[in-house]
Amino acid sequence: MIELRNLTKWYPSTMGRRYVFRNLSFSFPDGANVGLIGRNGAGKSTLMRLLGGIDSPNEGAVVSNANISWPVGLGGGFQASLSARQNAQFVCRIYGATGAEMRRKIAFVESFAEIGEYFDLPVRSYSSGMRSRVSFGLSMAFDFDYYLIDEVMAVGDAQFKAKSQTVLAERLARANLILVSHSMTDIRKYCDVVVHVDKGTATLYKDVSKGIQAYMQDHPRRKQRAA
Repeated sequence: MIELRNLTKWYPSTMGRRYVFRNLSFSFPDGANVGLIGRNGAGKSTLMRLLGGIDSPNEGAVVSNANISWPVGLGGGFQASLSARQNAQFVCRIYGATGAEMRRKIAFVESFAEIGEYFDLPVRSYSSGMRSRVSFGLSMAFDFDYYLIDEVMAVGDAQFKAKSQTVLAERLARANLILVSHSMTDIRKYCDVVVHVDKGTATLYKDVSKGIQAYMQDHPRRKQRAA
């Protein structure tokens, strides 16, 4: 169960408060893979940060009894002065993985990310793609009820993409995901339902095609690509 209860989120700006959501109440369907779609600036990544506990609402609450991952693919989350190994060790300690379990998880992330010696260099030296590889691998190293994934499915070459899809499919055999993507191919492939975020609202479409159609109405230039 994941619910938004009278959720309000705003950020300060030179023009005063910029509201992303105002008194938003919404329930995500249980046991479904959710595609979170909407125009740029609609609040998708903000909502992902709120769901993952990286950010907090100004008012209202996110209420859930599910074990939810951090948002994979968002730029934040790593301590840039530490290496990927040290960041992974820190995350393991937070989630109670110590000793042999920690070593297994770190070995998995190192093997999965395929960034060689950079795994022991500061994260600030990484490209955005390398960060995404480590972030995705670190998330897959833990068991969650929901995996939050934000525009990270296209990272790497064909071999790495295939490996990522295989690991994700294994996790989704016993879990669900909430996926932010502008790729309607990925939305159709991975998602059972669509949530269209627009102008501070969230609308659930149980028919994925109808959800994509609503999204396309806001993005007429994308119609041909999505088709």
